[in-house]
Amino acid sequence: MSVIQKPIPVVSFLLALLLFIICFASSQNDDVYEGSESDHKRVQIRVGLVLDSGSVEGKMVGRSVTTALSDFYAVNSDYKTRVSLSIGNSHGEPLLALASAVDLLQSEGVEAIVTGGRSLLETKLVAEIGEKARVPVISINSPISPSLSRYSYLIQATHDSSSEAKGIRAFIHEYDWKSVALVYEDDDDDDWRESMQLLVDHFDENGVGVQSKAGFTVYSTEEMVMERLGKIRDLGTSVFVVHVSELVATRHLFTCAEKLGMMGEGFAWILTSRTMSSFHESSTRGTAAMEGVVGFKPYVPMSRELQNFTRRWRKSLGNEEDVRLSLSISSVWAHDVAWTLARAAEVARRTENASSTLLEAITECRFKGLSGDFQVKDKMFLSDKFEIVNLLESGERRIGFWSSNGSFSSRRHHNKLETIIWPGGSAQAPRGRVLGEIKRRKLRVLVTSSNRFPKLMNVETDSATNVTTAEGFCVEVFRAAIAPFNYELEFIPWRNGSNYNKLAYALYSQKDKYDAAVGDITITANRSTYVDFTMPFTEMGLGTVATKETSMWVFFHPLKRDLWITSAAFFVLAGTIVWLIERHDNKEFQGSWPKQIGVIFWFGFSTLVYAHREKLQHNLSRFVVTVWVFAVLILTTSYTATLTSMMTVQQIRFNSNKDFVGHLSGSLIANMALTSPRFRPTNTKGLNTSTDYAQALLNHTVSFIVDELPYLKVLLGENLGKFLMVKAQCNTNGFGFMFQKGDELVPLVSREIFNLRTSDRLIEMEKRWFENQLPYTADDTSNPITLYRFRGLFMITGVSFAFALVVLLILWLRDKWEVLMSSVNIFLSQRLVHFRILFARTIHPNTPDDVNGENAVQMAQRN
Repeated sequence: MSVIQKPIPVVSFLLALLLFIICFASSQNDDVYEGSESDHKRVQIRVGLVLDSGSVEGKMVGRSVTTALSDFYAVNSDYKTRVSLSIGNSHGEPLLALASAVDLLQSEGVEAIVTGGRSLLETKLVAEIGEKARVPVISINSPISPSLSRYSYLIQATHDSSSEAKGIRAFIHEYDWKSVALVYEDDDDDDWRESMQLLVDHFDENGVGVQSKAGFTVYSTEEMVMERLGKIRDLGTSVFVVHVSELVATRHLFTCAEKLGMMGEGFAWILTSRTMSSFHESSTRGTAAMEGVVGFKPYVPMSRELQNFTRRWRKSLGNEEDVRLSLSISSVWAHDVAWTLARAAEVARRTENASSTLLEAITECRFKGLSGDFQVKDKMFLSDKFEIVNLLESGERRIGFWSSNGSFSSRRHHNKLETIIWPGGSAQAPRGRVLGEIKRRKLRVLVTSSNRFPKLMNVETDSATNVTTAEGFCVEVFRAAIAPFNYELEFIPWRNGSNYNKLAYALYSQKDKYDAAVGDITITANRSTYVDFTMPFTEMGLGTVATKETSMWVFFHPLKRDLWITSAAFFVLAGTIVWLIERHDNKEFQGSWPKQIGVIFWFGFSTLVYAHREKLQHNLSRFVVTVWVFAVLILTTSYTATLTSMMTVQQIRFNSNKDFVGHLSGSLIANMALTSPRFRPTNTKGLNTSTDYAQALLNHTVSFIVDELPYLKVLLGENLGKFLMVKAQCNTNGFGFMFQKGDELVPLVSREIFNLRTSDRLIEMEKRWFENQLPYTADDTSNPITLYRFRGLFMITGVSFAFALVVLLILWLRDKWEVLMSSVNIFLSQRLVHFRILFARTIHPNTPDDVNGENAVQMAQRN
């Protein structure tokens, strides 16, 4: 379902229209099953019934519910409750169904809603209203969808889609068919598409290949149907699974298939149960165009109760034209739903919270109905047994059953179906169309012919015969992916250069000349507006290639200069601090000054390899060594990791002022990459071939090559051991094959590419064409380590060293305090004597020196 945003005036108009619809729906409501006068004295449980009253199916379901309630209360006349119906007409429109449900809740106060619309959208809308109002909603014959699981008040009465998918898969395996084509209804609200996806998923998981798919709408023209069916037929498909409504099936599908010869011998058509349920006796399903079709239908066991109810049901219709109708599966389920509501209403009559209790009573209700044992599990009543019928001109012919236990059966055979009359009137089962039996169709393929990278694409045209041949990695992958479909390939060279945007437009605008394009074509959004791409068959992203590092001083590169200097200084500092702590008591740190200096350097640098043998006697020195060894461990491991990276991956740094960057000349992808913020080089050089790449790198014309990975793989494969590559971000989509918009081959070829990749055949092709190129890393991880990155480590180490020095100073002051204070006193006394002499001379400059000196000495001695 698509959501379309409109301006505010349009929204206002729609709201007004919805109010009108509600009023209109209110005028259409009719109370049914009034009962006798005594019934009005009983507890009335109002139930809303939302139907398309103008359709055949709506009339059948509505009459089935009212007849079922009459039958129920005739048998259970002692019940104290009576279900009273209020009908809302949806006119077959989901929005009108929503309006009817809202009106039934507001004006009638219904305690439950039953909807007979088989539309997924209608079910969602009514379920949403039921969820808000906390009122049970029972949907009859609506498709199962994961999107409905969030509605706790919704109960579905429908067939088991999972059991049906298993049955169709078992039917296909029964006749050893390997692949099928799916024909589905491509509706606007994804109704049929979503229910078909369960079939697709189940087929993929159980070995049934979906060779192609075709979607049709009720508006599809005969020409459109003929064209799409013709393409499927040309692919060699002979087994079809049909999941469409009656209108699509009878309007063009089978008549066009008959015109194309697809309703003759060798073909098989299987209709899903939803398709079969959409047919009625008044439809054209018995025409010769559908002769031999096989259909799955939910099984309804024949019983006396079913026969009696059918007779009363037809009598209630009244119209002579309507009485010829057969009781549909929806009508049977509607009967059992009506009985369930009547039983649940009786159970919930004495409870205040009637809606919640009514829902619980419905889910707990169990009885034998017309459809068999009626029981709700996980908010669903699922019919898991299917009747398999063969459509003939005379009508339906039952050929067997499929049970949820995984087996076929029929009246005559226990594990086998009865003989089927296939299309064309043959009793011989189709063996599935062998691709080799189909006339080979020619595929006109444009091939890129610049031949700049021959290992990717090499195109040659014989001047004598004018026949074009192509080889290379891209061509080999294409041949392998298209091989299962038996096409004859005609290669047409593209002579207009390397601008593949023009190639995409040429394929789009000249459909009468070209069918596909193959080459080193990158998948881009601009090209995808004109053509359809397959899934990529190469790696995604850009790479950068440079020459290997050959410097003899490479072991200095992991650390920046400032980090080398700082590390060396801390090695010496660590040895010095340990020496200061240990030298007083530890003989290993004593001796001559040259020996002590040697111990300082030896101990500090020996921690690098944990080779120090000096026995430490102080806890403070042990603390210093512990912290420093931790720092050394981090430094050495980081150095080892970076050096390893540098020895295997070339460190690539872009210097926009000095370095030239090479790229493929004329490549739009490379130009876009080089103008991105990741690179921004000012000097670029366009090159044409892998040989140009190699020469430019070796003679230092360019420092780096930036290009898509397939081109660089060719360069590495041709120059083993000379270059190294660093893979950049995945900012390109890889190479893909181009086809016309809507071509059926696109999903088929994409699936074959996926199979080539998962079976490792694609890797083998790469090795064969590119040889064993050296590995590369996902990112450039070889940048040197700077001091800034390790500033926290050195900060912790420095604080630890400072703490040790402070503690050492405090201990030293404690031990030398008395001696220190005595020295201070002597020093201060001497300073005081000199000060007094100087002072005396200043005051008495004429006093003889000997007198002054003597007096000063005497004064000092007295002091």
